[in-house]
Amino acid sequence: MAKISLKRLLAKKEVSSILSDLLKAIDTSINIQDAEGKLLIDNDKTQLLEKYPVELAGEVIGWVIGDDKASPVASLLSHLIKNEFEKKTLARETLDKYKELNLIYNISEKITASLELKEVAKLVIDEARRLISADSGSLMLLNKETGKFEVIAAFGQKHETKAPIEMGQGIAGNVVLTRRGEIINEVSSDSRFVKGHNRVNSLICVPLQIHEQAIGVINISSEEPFNYTAADLKLFMALASQAASAIENAILHENKLKQERIKSNLERYVNSQLVEAILNEQGDISLAPAKMDITILFSDIRNFTSKCEELEPEKIVEYLNEYFTHMVEVIFSHGGTVNKFVGDMIVAMFGAPSRLVDSERRAIETAIEMQNRIKQIPVPWIRQNFITGIGISSGEVVVGNVGSPQHMDYTAIGDKVNVASRLQSIAKGEQILVSRRIYDVTKHLFEFKEIGSIKVKGKKEAIEVFEVVY
Repeated sequence: MAKISLKRLLAKKEVSSILSDLLKAIDTSINIQDAEGKLLIDNDKTQLLEKYPVELAGEVIGWVIGDDKASPVASLLSHLIKNEFEKKTLARETLDKYKELNLIYNISEKITASLELKEVAKLVIDEARRLISADSGSLMLLNKETGKFEVIAAFGQKHETKAPIEMGQGIAGNVVLTRRGEIINEVSSDSRFVKGHNRVNSLICVPLQIHEQAIGVINISSEEPFNYTAADLKLFMALASQAASAIENAILHENKLKQERIKSNLERYVNSQLVEAILNEQGDISLAPAKMDITILFSDIRNFTSKCEELEPEKIVEYLNEYFTHMVEVIFSHGGTVNKFVGDMIVAMFGAPSRLVDSERRAIETAIEMQNRIKQIPVPWIRQNFITGIGISSGEVVVGNVGSPQHMDYTAIGDKVNVASRLQSIAKGEQILVSRRIYDVTKHLFEFKEIGSIKVKGKKEAIEVFEVVY
């Protein structure tokens, strides 16, 4: 409660005037004392019989002494003292609010300047240390997967080896559940306190909240008994509010960077539209092994091994990278997925991981453009020596992540994959060979030349082969 002086109130000109008029009106004399009995107004008259209290919120701050007519004087002074108290309280609250807003602005300016989570956490905990007296403090975020708190930033005593605090455990765990900040000035008497190596007598712990959801806690503590106040808690909660907002931005930024890295890696294998769909979990995309009807394209450079003997290994790698860059660009432009590179061979899929109703047409258009693009690569040696044969087949295969827990490949397995591989192996330079099904589906779209039935390695029966004329 703000200190209100009865002596100062009586010294005010307007109060003195009101009091004088009242005493004349009721025709009486009074004495006025403060709470300790010191006379503030002294009248030498003898009819001073009763003492009437001057009160503020139930507390006596003075006395009016006189006959029964002195009672309204005491009531008036109680009313005036109440008004004075309310004015002072409002002025103090306004000043406190200004200080709080100024603090929030300054803190916000500091911590929102960074998008690095640990840096933001350190700025917050350093600011807490500056604002409120404490020997140690920490900012902890809740790991949703483990249900345990992870210390992101701390100062003071070592944040030691005691068992990790879980949701609902200890003071911090309970503060997260209740989403209410707490002052505990006798920690040892709190049954929720989890003892560690550090000595703690008093602490403040408040939740970090984002959209009404607690994501962690920030706390400060004192080794020696310390009387933290409601004003300290209010200040600490203002800091926590700004901290939560800055942490949310930092987490979003961190997640964005992570997603961009994932996207960048994925875009080396599938086109950008499919990457967006995979990341956003849209449509029927799944990486789990499943039967799918797709089209498979194999492309391989003829006599590549002998060509390698003409150049240094570094040059071969340089030329291969140039060649692959162009070929992958073509495959992606037609909605294909690069399954793998095997030496100089490219394996592509159309219809996985996202289904395509016209995968056969897209595969042939891709093959034609791949053959034509080689002639446009701005490296004469590549144009002259990278002569490719392409094989295409379609049908039901198993597509998805295949491998061990340590390493997975997104690939296709099945007879139709083997057929495309065999067609590629028998294709001559610049030839595009396709299976019967590819021919049947696209014969009205492209010109074909029937090669006939050919016995290929690994197949008991001969397969019908057609060449795309382009």
